[in-house]
Amino acid sequence: MDFTKFKTEFNSELEKLNILLEDEQVNQFYKYMNLLIEWNKNINLTAITEPSDIILKHFIDSIYVSKYIEIPANSSIIDIGTGAGFPGIPLKIIRKDLNITLLDSLNKRIMFLDNVINNLDLKDISAIHGRAEEMGKNKKYREMFDYAISRAVANLTVLSEYMIPFVKLGGKSICMKGGNIKEELENSQKALGILGGNLIHVEEFNLLDTDIKRSLIIIEKCKITPIKYPRKPGTPAKDPLM
Repeated sequence: MDFTKFKTEFNSELEKLNILLEDEQVNQFYKYMNLLIEWNKNINLTAITEPSDIILKHFIDSIYVSKYIEIPANSSIIDIGTGAGFPGIPLKIIRKDLNITLLDSLNKRIMFLDNVINNLDLKDISAIHGRAEEMGKNKKYREMFDYAISRAVANLTVLSEYMIPFVKLGGKSICMKGGNIKEELENSQKALGILGGNLIHVEEFNLLDTDIKRSLIIIEKCKITPIKYPRKPGTPAKDPLM
Protein backbone atom coordinates (compact mmCIF):
# COMPACT_ATOMS: atom_id res chain seq x y z
CA MET A 1 0.00 0.00 0.00
CA ASP A 2 1.45 3.37 -1.00
CA PHE A 3 1.55 6.23 1.48
CA THR A 4 -1.29 8.23 -0.10
CA LYS A 5 -3.72 5.32 0.13
CA PHE A 6 -2.54 4.49 3.64
CA LYS A 7 -3.03 8.07 4.81
CA THR A 8 -6.54 8.26 3.35
CA GLU A 9 -7.62 4.94 4.84
CA PHE A 10 -5.99 5.50 8.22
CA ASN A 11 -7.37 9.03 8.62
CA SER A 12 -10.83 7.79 7.67
CA GLU A 13 -10.74 5.32 10.56
CA LEU A 14 -9.24 7.88 12.96
CA GLU A 15 -12.11 10.28 12.23
CA LYS A 16 -14.50 7.73 13.69
CA LEU A 17 -12.58 8.08 16.97
CA ASN A 18 -12.51 11.87 16.66
CA ILE A 19 -8.71 11.77 16.46
CA LEU A 20 -6.67 13.99 14.15
CA LEU A 21 -2.96 13.30 13.72
CA GLU A 22 -0.18 15.38 12.22
CA ASP A 23 1.39 14.19 8.96
CA GLU A 24 4.56 13.28 10.85
CA GLN A 25 2.59 10.91 13.07
CA VAL A 26 0.79 9.32 10.13
CA ASN A 27 4.17 8.81 8.46
CA GLN A 28 5.46 7.09 11.61
CA PHE A 29 2.53 4.66 11.50
CA TYR A 30 3.25 4.01 7.82
CA LYS A 31 6.90 3.22 8.56
CA TYR A 32 5.82 1.02 11.46
CA MET A 33 3.45 -0.95 9.23
CA ASN A 34 6.12 -1.56 6.61
CA LEU A 35 8.68 -2.63 9.21
CA LEU A 36 6.14 -5.03 10.69
CA ILE A 37 5.42 -6.58 7.30
CA GLU A 38 9.11 -6.86 6.40
CA TRP A 39 10.29 -8.32 9.71
CA ASN A 40 7.33 -10.69 9.86
CA LYS A 41 8.78 -12.57 6.89
CA ASN A 42 11.54 -13.87 9.18
CA ILE A 43 10.08 -13.54 12.69
CA ASN A 44 6.61 -14.58 13.75
CA LEU A 45 5.28 -11.21 14.91
CA THR A 46 1.67 -11.26 13.71
CA ALA A 47 -0.81 -13.26 11.67
CA ILE A 48 -2.29 -9.96 10.49
CA THR A 49 -0.30 -8.85 7.45
CA GLU A 50 -2.72 -7.09 5.08
CA PRO A 51 -2.27 -3.28 5.35
CA SER A 52 -5.99 -2.59 5.81
CA ASP A 53 -6.18 -5.20 8.57
CA ILE A 54 -3.07 -3.78 10.26
CA ILE A 55 -4.67 -0.33 10.26
CA LEU A 56 -7.87 -1.56 11.88
CA LYS A 57 -6.92 -4.57 14.00
CA HIS A 58 -3.56 -3.30 15.26
CA PHE A 59 -3.37 0.50 14.98
CA ILE A 60 -6.99 1.54 15.61
CA ASP A 61 -7.49 -1.20 18.19
CA SER A 62 -4.43 0.06 20.09
CA ILE A 63 -5.35 3.73 19.76
CA TYR A 64 -8.87 3.13 21.11
CA VAL A 65 -7.52 2.59 24.62
CA SER A 66 -5.95 6.07 24.66
CA LYS A 67 -9.17 7.61 25.96
CA TYR A 68 -8.49 5.88 29.27
CA ILE A 69 -4.99 7.38 29.60
CA GLU A 70 -5.43 10.60 31.54
CA ILE A 71 -4.20 13.86 30.02
CA PRO A 72 -1.61 14.95 32.67
CA ALA A 73 1.75 14.70 30.95
CA ASN A 74 4.51 12.19 31.58
CA SER A 75 2.37 9.27 32.70
CA SER A 76 4.40 6.07 32.82
CA ILE A 77 3.09 2.93 31.12
CA ILE A 78 4.33 -0.64 30.95
CA ASP A 79 2.98 -2.72 28.06
CA ILE A 80 3.16 -6.33 29.23
CA GLY A 81 3.57 -9.04 26.60
CA THR A 82 3.76 -6.33 23.97
CA GLY A 83 4.63 -8.69 21.10
CA ALA A 84 5.07 -6.52 18.01
CA GLY A 85 4.51 -3.37 20.10
CA PHE A 86 0.76 -3.23 20.57
CA PRO A 87 -0.64 -1.12 22.08
CA GLY A 88 2.51 0.59 23.41
CA ILE A 89 4.04 1.96 20.20
CA PRO A 90 0.78 3.35 18.76
CA LEU A 91 0.11 5.04 22.12
CA LYS A 92 3.59 6.57 22.04
CA ILE A 93 3.12 7.90 18.51
CA ILE A 94 -0.14 9.67 19.35
CA ARG A 95 0.95 10.77 22.86
CA LYS A 96 4.57 11.95 22.78
CA ASP A 97 4.34 12.93 26.47
CA LEU A 98 4.00 9.32 27.65
CA ASN A 99 6.92 7.36 29.09
CA ILE A 100 6.52 3.80 27.86
CA THR A 101 8.24 0.51 28.66
CA LEU A 102 7.62 -2.44 26.34
CA LEU A 103 8.05 -5.83 28.01
CA ASP A 104 8.28 -9.12 26.13
CA SER A 105 9.74 -12.54 26.86
CA LEU A 106 11.08 -13.19 23.35
CA ASN A 107 14.37 -11.49 22.53
CA LYS A 108 13.73 -11.53 18.76
CA ARG A 109 10.71 -9.33 19.34
CA ILE A 110 12.83 -6.96 21.41
CA MET A 111 15.21 -6.64 18.46
CA PHE A 112 12.26 -5.72 16.24
CA LEU A 113 10.93 -3.19 18.77
CA ASP A 114 14.34 -1.55 19.11
CA ASN A 115 14.49 -1.25 15.33
CA VAL A 116 11.06 0.39 15.22
CA ILE A 117 11.95 2.81 18.03
CA ASN A 118 15.12 3.85 16.21
CA ASN A 119 13.53 4.12 12.75
CA LEU A 120 10.62 6.18 14.05
CA ASP A 121 12.94 8.29 16.24
CA LEU A 122 10.74 7.76 19.29
CA LYS A 123 11.85 9.19 22.63
CA ASP A 124 11.10 8.10 26.21
CA ILE A 125 10.27 4.55 25.19
CA SER A 126 12.29 1.38 25.71
CA ALA A 127 11.94 -2.34 25.12
CA ILE A 128 13.05 -4.83 27.77
CA HIS A 129 13.46 -8.58 27.56
CA GLY A 130 11.97 -10.57 30.42
CA ARG A 131 9.01 -12.37 31.93
CA ALA A 132 6.37 -10.47 33.84
CA GLU A 133 6.72 -12.80 36.83
CA GLU A 134 10.41 -11.91 37.18
CA MET A 135 10.27 -8.22 36.27
CA GLY A 136 7.35 -7.72 38.65
CA LYS A 137 9.72 -8.63 41.50
CA ASN A 138 12.44 -6.26 40.27
CA LYS A 139 12.60 -3.07 42.38
CA LYS A 140 13.34 -1.05 39.23
CA TYR A 141 9.89 -1.89 37.86
CA ARG A 142 7.72 -3.05 40.77
CA GLU A 143 4.95 -0.56 41.60
CA MET A 144 6.65 2.10 39.46
CA PHE A 145 4.05 2.69 36.73
CA ASP A 146 0.90 4.79 36.46
CA TYR A 147 -0.55 2.25 34.05
CA ALA A 148 0.03 -1.38 33.12
CA ILE A 149 -1.53 -2.33 29.80
CA SER A 150 -1.84 -5.69 28.15
CA ARG A 151 -3.56 -6.86 24.99
CA ALA A 152 -5.04 -10.36 24.88
CA VAL A 153 -2.17 -12.00 26.76
CA ALA A 154 -3.92 -14.37 29.18
CA ASN A 155 -7.03 -15.11 31.20
CA LEU A 156 -7.89 -12.16 33.45
CA THR A 157 -7.08 -14.02 36.67
CA VAL A 158 -3.59 -14.86 35.39
CA LEU A 159 -3.17 -11.49 33.71
CA SER A 160 -3.92 -9.65 36.97
CA GLU A 161 -0.99 -11.37 38.66
CA TYR A 162 1.24 -10.31 35.77
CA MET A 163 0.06 -6.69 35.71
CA ILE A 164 -0.96 -5.40 39.13
CA PRO A 165 2.49 -5.73 40.79
CA PHE A 166 3.87 -3.16 38.30
CA VAL A 167 1.29 -0.49 39.14
CA LYS A 168 1.68 2.34 41.65
CA LEU A 169 -0.87 2.74 44.41
CA GLY A 170 -3.72 4.64 42.76
CA GLY A 171 -2.60 3.61 39.28
CA LYS A 172 -4.54 1.43 36.87
CA SER A 173 -4.27 -1.80 34.93
CA ILE A 174 -5.97 -1.73 31.52
CA CYS A 175 -6.72 -5.16 30.07
CA MET A 176 -7.60 -5.30 26.37
CA LYS A 177 -9.62 -8.42 25.65
CA GLY A 178 -11.96 -9.95 23.10
CA GLY A 179 -15.66 -10.49 23.71
CA ASN A 180 -17.41 -12.83 26.16
CA ILE A 181 -15.57 -11.86 29.33
CA LYS A 182 -18.35 -12.43 31.88
CA GLU A 183 -16.86 -15.68 33.22
CA GLU A 184 -13.36 -14.18 33.37
CA LEU A 185 -14.66 -11.23 35.38
CA GLU A 186 -16.44 -13.52 37.85
CA ASN A 187 -13.45 -15.81 38.28
CA SER A 188 -10.97 -12.95 38.79
CA GLN A 189 -12.53 -11.42 41.91
CA LYS A 190 -10.44 -13.42 44.40
CA ALA A 191 -7.21 -12.64 42.52
CA LEU A 192 -7.98 -8.92 42.43
CA GLY A 193 -8.60 -8.86 46.17
CA ILE A 194 -5.34 -10.68 46.93
CA LEU A 195 -3.25 -8.55 44.55
CA GLY A 196 -4.64 -5.17 45.62
CA GLY A 197 -6.83 -4.43 42.61
CA ASN A 198 -10.37 -3.12 42.39
CA LEU A 199 -12.47 -3.46 39.24
CA ILE A 200 -13.76 0.02 38.38
CA HIS A 201 -14.90 -0.12 34.75
CA VAL A 202 -15.74 -2.54 31.94
CA GLU A 203 -16.46 -1.48 28.37
CA GLU A 204 -17.69 -3.97 25.79
CA PHE A 205 -17.93 -2.73 22.21
CA ASN A 206 -17.53 -3.53 18.53
CA LEU A 207 -14.38 -2.19 16.92
CA LEU A 208 -15.68 0.80 14.95
CA ASP A 209 -18.29 -0.32 12.40
CA THR A 210 -17.23 -3.98 12.31
CA ASP A 211 -18.50 -7.13 14.02
CA ILE A 212 -15.16 -7.51 15.87
CA LYS A 213 -15.98 -7.67 19.58
CA ARG A 214 -13.66 -6.04 22.09
CA SER A 215 -13.63 -5.46 25.84
CA LEU A 216 -11.65 -3.10 28.06
CA ILE A 217 -11.29 -3.88 31.75
CA ILE A 218 -9.99 -1.15 34.08
CA ILE A 219 -8.60 -2.16 37.48
CA GLU A 220 -7.46 0.41 40.03
CA LYS A 221 -4.60 -0.35 42.43
CA CYS A 222 -6.11 0.26 45.86
CA LYS A 223 -3.52 -1.42 48.09
CA ILE A 224 0.09 -2.58 47.92
CA THR A 225 0.58 -5.99 46.34
CA PRO A 226 1.90 -8.59 48.82
CA ILE A 227 5.60 -9.24 48.20
CA LYS A 228 5.03 -12.92 47.36
CA TYR A 229 3.32 -11.91 44.11
CA PRO A 230 3.90 -12.44 41.28
CA ARG A 231 4.88 -16.03 41.92
CA LYS A 232 7.71 -17.76 40.06
CA PRO A 233 7.53 -18.05 36.25
CA GLY A 234 4.83 -20.40 35.04
CA THR A 235 3.01 -20.63 38.37
CA PRO A 236 0.26 -18.04 37.74
CA ALA A 237 -0.82 -19.87 34.58
CA LYS A 238 -0.59 -23.35 36.14
CA ASP A 239 -2.18 -22.41 39.47
CA PRO A 240 -4.41 -19.32 39.06
CA LEU A 241 -5.60 -17.41 42.14
CA MET A 242 -9.17 -18.71 42.11
